[in-house]
Amino acid sequence: QVQLVESGGGLVQAGGSLSLSCAASGRTFSKDAMGWWRQAPEKERELVAAISSDGFSTYYPDSVKGRFTISRDNAKNTMYLQMNSLRPEDTAVYYCAADNAPTAPAWKVMTIISDYDYWGQGTQVTVSS
Repeated sequence: QVQLVESGGGLVQAGGSLSLSCAASGRTFSKDAMGWWRQAPEKERELVAAISSDGFSTYYPDSVKGRFTISRDNAKNTMYLQMNSLRPEDTAVYYCAADNAPTAPAWKVMTIISDYDYWGQGTQVTVSS
């Protein structure tokens, strides 16, 4: 059974930091582009970071650029999101996701939600002001 399990969410004050992890199991994700998405109440799910299967290409929207860092350890089948300088508007449920496209170029990042085939259950991040 394919699973993505997020951990590391919680409550933090504005300006603080949190580190999220996404552990993958059930298959090898080393050839999958992956990403972190978030969804706040009554808002659409949005991409906050994406990473290529080889880990050398990343993408961040302007809203988190310079504050969030995505990384992965293919040997451990795990992806990470380091979040610094958190703001109340970062409050959301954060999801990790993987794109099942083993023939895609190793440098390619995926930025469209329909590209992603596997999703975790999400972890809550709450930033207080």
